[in-house]
Amino acid sequence: QMAGTARHDREMAIQAKRNLSKTTDPVERLRLQCLARGSAGIKGLSRVFRIMDDDNSRTLDFKEFVKGLNDYAIMIDKEEAQEIFRIFDKDGSGTIDFDEFLVTLRPPMSNARKEIIMQAFRKLDKTGDGVITIEDLRGVYNAKHHPKYQNGDWTEDQVFRAFLDNFDSPYDKDGKVTTEEFMNYYAGVSASIDTDIYFIIMMKNAWKL
Repeated sequence: QMAGTARHDREMAIQAKRNLSKTTDPVERLRLQCLARGSAGIKGLSRVFRIMDDDNSRTLDFKEFVKGLNDYAIMIDKEEAQEIFRIFDKDGSGTIDFDEFLVTLRPPMSNARKEIIMQAFRKLDKTGDGVITIEDLRGVYNAKHHPKYQNGDWTEDQVFRAFLDNFDSPYDKDGKVTTEEFMNYYAGVSASIDTDIYFIIMMKNAWKL
């Protein structure tokens, strides 16, 4: 089902590391440092921020922002961090909205790519409630072909859960995948694929769209 993703992931990480030495744009540098960790890299950073957001304001001040980057082991000096913060703090309030931050950090995708990703999401989201869960997968994804199911290591539900965990964020896997998480995941994959046509073919094959 997800053939090729691991390979794309490796290629993307290598490409990101290579491009890091070439770019001086601070936002692009931060994006590449995240992508160097694979498709879930940007999502991982968002989780770090979410954990730090004690008062659930969904915003970060500069101190929290820098602490989050450090916790996630992003190599960045204070000047560069300030510059990035200023770019994201559009209204000059001294805080940044981290959903906006993530959307800006996510590699840009064409509408054609977004549309095919949403088609895959809708196919998986059987109940149509905007979240993919184990219940949704029962009708769409056949666990019986999974090697761990075949050799008796995993139940059907464990196969489904592992499948969902691919798209979920690394530190807070809750067995639910939102549109945003699905998009973030594929924005990472998309970054390693040059042409829309190839990306769309890959998605159609992977999800039988």
